[in-house]
Amino acid sequence: MSETGHRHTYRVIYGDTDAAAVVYNANFLRFFEIGRTEMMREKVCSYREIEELGLVLPVTECYVRYKAPARYDDLLIIETRLIELKKVSCKFSYKILREDSETGKEQLLAKGHTTHASVNRQGKLTPLPTNLISRIQTLLSDTEE
Repeated sequence: MSETGHRHTYRVIYGDTDAAAVVYNANFLRFFEIGRTEMMREKVCSYREIEELGLVLPVTECYVRYKAPARYDDLLIIETRLIELKKVSCKFSYKILREDSETGKEQLLAKGHTTHASVNRQGKLTPLPTNLISRIQTLLSDTEE
């Protein structure tokens, strides 16, 4: 795996933008979810498979630092890393980037993180199954700098 973690591209649609013609701030959390979901699907398993185990992973904490706006039709790069894994929680970090068409360099638009708890359908903290932890744990070595 590259030093940058998992990367996924996403094209901004009109529905992502606000009256100022820029991506609405809360949509960056959707972009984080897209990155996280695609990384998990590619490297571990789909969230559907986690749900079939009777677990859900709700967000318990989120943080976004905005650096520059994204606009309609921008091709974004969603960079995702797993940065922490515990028995009943995990934490992901994200960067939302856009390649500058003139320089070819990537511009940081936003960065942040989300923390997720492992809970059962009744909302009770529930340890992640050992076999799932071992599969998810491979993401830590894939994305460490």
